[in-house]
Amino acid sequence: MALAMLIAPQDEAALAGAIAEAYGASSPLAVRGNGTKASLGRPVQAAAVLTTRALHGITLYSPSELVIAARAGTPVAEIETVLAQTGQHLIAEPPDLSPLTGPGEGPQTIGGVVSCNLSGPRRIALGAMRDHVLGVRAVNGTGEVIRSGGRVLKNVTGLDLAKLLAGSRGTLAVLSEITLKVLPKPERTLTVMLRDLAPARGIAALSAGLGSPYGVTGAAHLPPEAAARAGLGARAASLLRLEDFADFVPRRARALAETLTEFGPSEILDEAASLALWRGVRDAALLGVGDEEAVWRLSVRPSRGAAAAEALARAFAPRLLFDWGGGLVWAAGPASEAAHQAVTETVRRAEGTFWLVRAPASLRAALPGLPEDPPPLAALTRRVKHAFDPKGILNPGRVFAGV
Repeated sequence: MALAMLIAPQDEAALAGAIAEAYGASSPLAVRGNGTKASLGRPVQAAAVLTTRALHGITLYSPSELVIAARAGTPVAEIETVLAQTGQHLIAEPPDLSPLTGPGEGPQTIGGVVSCNLSGPRRIALGAMRDHVLGVRAVNGTGEVIRSGGRVLKNVTGLDLAKLLAGSRGTLAVLSEITLKVLPKPERTLTVMLRDLAPARGIAALSAGLGSPYGVTGAAHLPPEAAARAGLGARAASLLRLEDFADFVPRRARALAETLTEFGPSEILDEAASLALWRGVRDAALLGVGDEEAVWRLSVRPSRGAAAAEALARAFAPRLLFDWGGGLVWAAGPASEAAHQAVTETVRRAEGTFWLVRAPASLRAALPGLPEDPPPLAALTRRVKHAFDPKGILNPGRVFAGV
C-alpha cells in the first residue's frame, strides 16, 4: 500500500494554498496535527495527509488580559509551560489521551485539542474547551481564510463560528490559530476521598459535593481496579477536588468532609497526591487498556451513570472510570461488534451519547464512532458540511460515513 503524501504548510497562506489546490483537484485530505487523536473517529481514506505541525508558536500572550493565542500546531505542553511562568493555566484542563490512543508522531497540539473539544475534570465546574475559545483563524474546504471571534474577553465580532469549529474534528475547516481565555492557576489543590462506595452511592456523594458551596472542581469515582492503578489500594474511591487560594482550601476541605459524613468517613489527600491522581483521571490512564481492547467514552446524565455501567456489565466485563460527577463514563473492553452494540444500546436507553475512542481501524470503519443523528439533524449536518467544504475534501468520513 502506497504511503500518503505529507503536506506540512509553514504558514497560513501556504495552508490556504494547499487546500485550494486540493479543492481544485477534488482531492481528499486527511487533516491532523501530530496524529495523537487519529483513533477518535473513522479512518480517513485520502491520498495526502495535511498536517498543521509546522504552524507553530504563541502569537499573543497578555497575562493581565487573561488571553493567549497560538498557532494550531503549537504543542499544548509548550503553552502550559508559558502560562505556568506567570501563574496561569488552561481552564478546560485538556486531557492527553495518548495512554489510550498511542503517542502519535509528536506531542498533542492545541489545534487537535480544540478540534476535538477535549476537556478534563474541570469541565463539570468551569465549562468545556469550546467555552474558552475566544476566536479562531481557519481555512475552509475551498482554501478561503475565515476568522471568528477576537482576541479580547468581550467581543461581538460576527457569528460565533469558533464554537462550531471546536469539536468538528477538522471536517469543516482546518484551524490555523486559536485564541483562548486563561485563568490564574490555583495556589493549592486538595482532594476529599470516600472509600468503598458502590458506583450509585459514590455518584450520589459526588452530586452532594458538587451541590455544596465549597467550590468543587473535580468529581470522579474510581472502581477498585482503577483505584489500585492510582496507588490507592483495591478499594473503590470517590474523589472531590478543591482548588483555590492556599489559605482557603484546607478549611473548605474540612467543611466538605463534614458535609459528606452520611456517606462514611473521608480522608483528605494532600497537594502532591491530588495532582498525580487527577492527572490519571484527566487522561483516563487509570483504565489500564490492553493492546487489543477498545475504549468508549459515554456521556450521560450523572444520575444515569451507574445504571449505564451496570448495563454494560451485563454484556461484557468493562473496566470503568467515572468523571464529571458520574456523567462521563470511560469503559474499556473487547474490541468487538457485540461490545460496541452494547455501548450503543446503553447510550440510547440513557438518552446520552458516546465516542469510540480506541479500536482497530477495521472496527472503526465498520461501525459508527458516535450515535447516528436523527434524520433532520443529519440533513442539517450535511448542509453545514457542504457550506464549509463543498467537495467534501476535509477529513471525509471522519465523523459520519459519507459526510
